[in-house]
Amino acid sequence: MTEAEEQALRDLLDKEAIREASLRYTRGIDRHDDALMAQAYHPDATDDHGAYVGDPAGFIAHAKGTHSRNWAAHHHYIMNQSIDLDGDTAHVETYFLATLRRKSGPVDMVGGRYIDRFEKRDGRWAVADRACLVEWNGALDATETTMDPDLFLRGTWDTQDISYMRPLRLDRPHRDLAF
Repeated sequence: MTEAEEQALRDLLDKEAIREASLRYTRGIDRHDDALMAQAYHPDATDDHGAYVGDPAGFIAHAKGTHSRNWAAHHHYIMNQSIDLDGDTAHVETYFLATLRRKSGPVDMVGGRYIDRFEKRDGRWAVADRACLVEWNGALDATETTMDPDLFLRGTWDTQDISYMRPLRLDRPHRDLAF
């Protein structure tokens, strides 16, 4: 392998580690898994999330409390991601969409970007500074659908959620319902 190929491989591995850290953040916030969410940050990082500006531990507690008080379910999606590597520092722009179902039914939607400085310390990439930019928000009205949500397995906000089951084993009885 040439030196250029070795560098390209290192860059790909670094970018994948940054993407994985971003996904730990979204899964952690949606499952209310504080330990998983904390893995996305270095402990001395700063997160500017508008209503909260401070360290990751404080933001994680703030987010968990806010989400629990105001919504019955939520999903945070990350999409387009630009990663500019500069040694053990990376400047990252990640588009996000958050959908949050209020306890009363309507769904709040928020779109924006995370502007991050990631750092690689002791071989681990994590957020060193994050600015959350909210660029739009809105709401979807609650609607009736032909699909009964009670037919589906329900997620939980803890490690009892089915996504933590290893290995995944499904044991619900067979059914085939027509809509």
